[in-house]
Amino acid sequence: MESLRVRELAFLAKAASREMARLTADRKNEILHTIARAIRENEDRILEANRVDIDNAEKNGIRPAMIDRLKLTSKRIDEMAEGAIQVAKLADPVGEVISEAARPNKLVIRKVRAPLGVIGIIYESRPNVTLDAAVLCLKSGNSVVLRGGKEAINSNIAIAKLMREAIAACGVDPNAVCLVSDTSRDSATELMGLKGLIDVLIPRGGAGLIRSVVENARVPVIETGIGNCHLYIDEYADLGMAERITANAKCSRPSVCNAIETLLVHERVAEKFLPRAKSALDRFSVEWRGCEKTRDMLGDSVKPVTEEDYATEFNDFIIAVRVVSGLDEALSHIAEYSSMHSEGIVTGNNKNAERFLNEVDAAAVYLNASTRFTDGFEFGLGAEIGISTQKMHARGPMGLIELTSYKYVILGDGQIR
Repeated sequence: MESLRVRELAFLAKAASREMARLTADRKNEILHTIARAIRENEDRILEANRVDIDNAEKNGIRPAMIDRLKLTSKRIDEMAEGAIQVAKLADPVGEVISEAARPNKLVIRKVRAPLGVIGIIYESRPNVTLDAAVLCLKSGNSVVLRGGKEAINSNIAIAKLMREAIAACGVDPNAVCLVSDTSRDSATELMGLKGLIDVLIPRGGAGLIRSVVENARVPVIETGIGNCHLYIDEYADLGMAERITANAKCSRPSVCNAIETLLVHERVAEKFLPRAKSALDRFSVEWRGCEKTRDMLGDSVKPVTEEDYATEFNDFIIAVRVVSGLDEALSHIAEYSSMHSEGIVTGNNKNAERFLNEVDAAAVYLNASTRFTDGFEFGLGAEIGISTQKMHARGPMGLIELTSYKYVILGDGQIR
């Protein structure tokens, strides 16, 4: 597999997709359970490969927050395996009759859920995506061509090899999962151009990667966006709750797309809340970049914020802060800078909550909860293939249903037109 070119891999995946499309739910679940066992039983192999990637990243000066994305631990490997098992427990969407109607001429028209075929995924430095994406593709009856970033190549090869061995052990074509070992820009460009072989392409990564795929792909693309996420602390917020949510949403794992990047605080509670929030985030050495009002209240420990800061997904222990006059200003700020990923409000006022939830244009909107829950596993979808910020076909965490299309099945008894 590792020595083949992208087009050759796509041909193999295309052939395997026909077998995947006809597998029963039981057969697909057998594959996922076998993959989960292989991942758990070969944890040492995965960690050894991941250590090589981590060492290379450190030598190349990759910042700590991004190394966290790359790093695998026993816990994270177990979560990957558990994700595969959870996907196996989910209902198989393939073959579901979405609707059925009988026409006056007695033709029966059924709308039936069907696999997409071959899914290509271009992603960066998170090796868990290799497994998460593959198991969702397999359960939804698709094959997948994976093209990860150079930072995680050793981890990706180890994980893909285990998955292919598990698939083959179940008597199924292992080319249902193909990994592109060439991490050059050329391989990504080639994958984007494989019209007729790749049925849909999903980019997962930073703004540059996503923009490149959307602008250059000749195959259909499902856009997964960056996470420039906001949390608005309303004047009616429980400040203790707001402090806990802020700390969790920013600091529990700042390198991921559902972490907040900007904190908006109502001016009526700013003097009470900002010192509390600053103290909570100081425990994680978060760098603050605030508006003039924020700096007046907190002093020179807060750097002046810029317009660019408000538009930036930091993926780091950095937060932009703005004191706003009320809900209208918060909504305007979010409308201007949001990446339409995840946005949250902390409030005890039902009217303000309803306005925020209805008016904010994002894939996920939160009331009194951390944005860190925007995740396929947390939403009960098992693993996820990405979080879509577009509005067509799929939006938010993409699970099994989002990896299917549909076709019309027409049942007749000799009718002609």
